[in-house]
Amino acid sequence: MYYKFSGFTQKLTGTWASDAYTPQGLKPVVSTEAAPIIFATPTKLTSDSAYDYAGRNKVPELQKFFQKSDGVPVHLKRGLPDQMLYRTTMALTLGGTIYCLIALYMASQPRNK
Repeated sequence: MYYKFSGFTQKLTGTWASDAYTPQGLKPVVSTEAAPIIFATPTKLTSDSAYDYAGRNKVPELQKFFQKSDGVPVHLKRGLPDQMLYRTTMALTLGGTIYCLIALYMASQPRNK
């Protein structure tokens, strides 16, 4: 006798062998081949069998920019936008810390009735 969990009665019920070996949440494998990767599809094939992508590689330029030793931290290298993001994050962090401390202080005080 084979058993299967019934979603309707929430109990084990008798069933056929084929239903017992194929649970409700699992589906049989349909395809064994992998789907094509969308973002790695080349724009065109050049004559020397190398792929030519639409965008240019900016990594070497960015490596030189961020590794330049000018005394500025890495997270502030791009100027004003990074400074604004950093200062906003610090302000929200300090504000949240102060708010949590006030909430803990108020929660620790007994209520007067």
